Amino acid sequence: MFNRIVGEGSADGLELAFASFLESADDVQAFGKNYMAVGFKIDYVKANGELSTYTPDFIVRTKDGAVWIVETKGREELDLPQKMRRLGQWCEDATEASKDEGGTRYGFVYVDQDSFEQHKPATFAGLLSAFREYQDQTRGPDRWHVKTRKPTTSARPSNATSST
Repeated sequence: MFNRIVGEGSADGLELAFASFLESADDVQAFGKNYMAVGFKIDYVKANGELSTYTPDFIVRTKDGAVWIVETKGREELDLPQKMRRLGQWCEDATEASKDEGGTRYGFVYVDQDSFEQHKPATFAGLLSAFREYQDQTRGPDRWHVKTRKPTTSARPSNATSST
């Protein structure tokens, strides 16, 4: 991956600010903006029952080898819980499927603009420990857990690899 971004004009600067954070986070090995030309999309069922596709915002590889799918949002939307539930399932499936090929771990994180601007972490591990909304699996070696609504005041976990 390359550390370059194509910013979206409608994103109120959040995506560019987030890319700047990723560039400065010393635990990020590489990242990329997932725009239409990249083509990474996930099918999901909308709140009204219709089938739709979802294009997450960023793909991040941390120095521990994990791959994180990041969704940034400046506003709440009706289908966000459905998107995040499907993204969590995709990450579990991708982690399981990669076990025979070296075991890449996949996870996701949702970053809302207000909280990011108020509690901007210094590292990606700090982001993972604070931005835990929409993750509803119990924490384990290949799973990620979260049920909090807003980021905690603690910016950094004691062990970055346990955040994955």
